[in-house]
Amino acid sequence: MNGGERPERALTIRLNYGYASDRGLKRELNEDSLIAAEPVFAVADGMGGHEAGEIASGICVRTLGDSWIIGEHAPQFSAADLEELLHKADRDIREETGGKAGTTLTGVVLVQESAMPYWLFFNVGDSRTYRLSQGRFGQISVDHSEVQELVDLGQITAEEATVHPRRHVVTRALGTGEDTEADFWLMPVEEGDRILICSDGLSGELSDERIYALLSTLNNPQHAADAMVQETLRSGARDNVSVIVLDATGVAGEPDLLTTAPRMEAENLEADNTEENTLPVRGRDAASGGSAATAIVKETGQQ
Repeated sequence: MNGGERPERALTIRLNYGYASDRGLKRELNEDSLIAAEPVFAVADGMGGHEAGEIASGICVRTLGDSWIIGEHAPQFSAADLEELLHKADRDIREETGGKAGTTLTGVVLVQESAMPYWLFFNVGDSRTYRLSQGRFGQISVDHSEVQELVDLGQITAEEATVHPRRHVVTRALGTGEDTEADFWLMPVEEGDRILICSDGLSGELSDERIYALLSTLNNPQHAADAMVQETLRSGARDNVSVIVLDATGVAGEPDLLTTAPRMEAENLEADNTEENTLPVRGRDAASGGSAATAIVKETGQQ
């Protein structure tokens, strides 16, 4: 080993997570699929109806679940590696459904870079990933939707977007359309990080303020996931809703992390992120990088 090389060592980070899914009160089928299988956590929201959306989201999570990284603890795995999996999912969905169905996808992979733990976030469409870290809460993913484009152009406000008649129209998806490219973000793991991954059935019913209140007061991730789904049902649940809550602990046990890992600036985690600090990185340009049993989960009915 060269004098400047960092010795290989196992990361001590621990993950604990909970998940919940429901078809909601208006839909006949649950077209959402989710995967909670360390180190991959993701939610896919199928589109197409008549079971086609269910097929698309199912293919997506199975593609992730068949990856070699499943069961690995913080593997060396890059955005480019993940991008290849998403391209495969896109091809398989098109072949299976003839391009008549698609799916959004959002989530995170726990990876390592320079022997330190990182979150590799990814997103296609308008399902969302949030992060609660060091008391700060904010959306990591950026919606690929018509209303988000209108917000970015200053034509409508974020509040107006929540009731806009075209709020469910996505501009990127896997399996359909011309733009299937995912966005990626690579961020160092902080002690006590809590990650929320959800379909728009949650964010379309509950405000960010209410989501934050539930995440910050319910310590058990399964209890938090269940509570968000139940509150969505009480709010009308016009869409399928799926939620994963993921906690990271033991990061402080990494002796070099506190002094050598790059840190997110505090404003990166604010709910009102600016364009500069939320700009995603395409896969080829991005750096590489619970406690519950590994499981690929497909929920299809009422809880």
